[in-house]
This record gives sequence, C-alpha cells and structure tokens, in this order.
Amino acid sequence: MTPVRRTFFALAAFSAVIGTAHAANPTMFRDAGCGCCLKWLEQVKSSFGQKAVIVNSPDMAAVKDKQGVPQALRSCHTVLVGGYVIEGHVPAKEIARLLREKPKGVKGLAVAGMPVGSPGMEHGDHREAYKVMTFGPGGQRVYASYAASGGTHAH
Repeated sequence: MTPVRRTFFALAAFSAVIGTAHAANPTMFRDAGCGCCLKWLEQVKSSFGQKAVIVNSPDMAAVKDKQGVPQALRSCHTVLVGGYVIEGHVPAKEIARLLREKPKGVKGLAVAGMPVGSPGMEHGDHREAYKVMTFGPGGQRVYASYAASGGTHAH
C-alpha cells in the first residue's frame, strides 16, 4: 500500500470515529457541587467537538438506578451518549472506541470511583491504576486498563 493510500485510509477511519461521536451529543447527570465532572466533560468535548447538556441532579443514585449502572461501578457522574451509558471518568478514546465498535451485550462503560490521574482527576504526573469496565446484559468485562505512573501522591 502506498503512503498516500495509507494516509487516506487512516484519515477516513479517523473521520468515521469523529463523525460517530459528533452524531450523539452527550447528556451529563451530575451533582451540582462536583467540579471534577466538568473537568472531565471539557476533555471529552475538546476531543469530540460536542456540545453537551448538563443536568444537575439532586438524586444521582436514582439516575444510576434508572440507567442500570451496577453498584460496584458507580462514580460521580453519569453520561448518556450514542445510546450508551458512560459512568465516571472514562477516557475519551474509550468512548470513541465504544461508539465505533458497538459491542453486543454492552450497555455502557464505567470507571469505578474517582481514580487520581483519570481524565478530570489529574494531579501532576501521578496516576493510580484503573480499569474501564463494560456492563450490561453481557455482564461486566475489562474494556481497557491504565497502569499506575508518576510520583507519589499524599492523600
């Protein structure tokens, strides 16, 4: 394959991913007092160029219950995008992958808790290890893993 053809196919694939992401503007449900949610959303918006609807909810547990987010995978915000549920600080590239691949039996992705170093939870070069999990009728599976890195962090 020639370099020009390879570049063309790479750009076409990238455009397809971005086009898919653009097709579905996210709706974020969050507690009004949580600032990390907005930091995460800014990263997702800058990655995908999307406008988002933000709903400040006084009862996030009810939102998560309604969307079928398993108790063990819950975090601070819940986002609906492209027919999927995104729970917590899921990296934008994993959301793009989900929207592109559309795996069967998957209702959404989640990063449980609020791991330091995940998108929206940055603290210098420190990152705790965390997993992006799928959930839905097909059960729970590891979708992506992020290793710990950087210096120590005082709690």
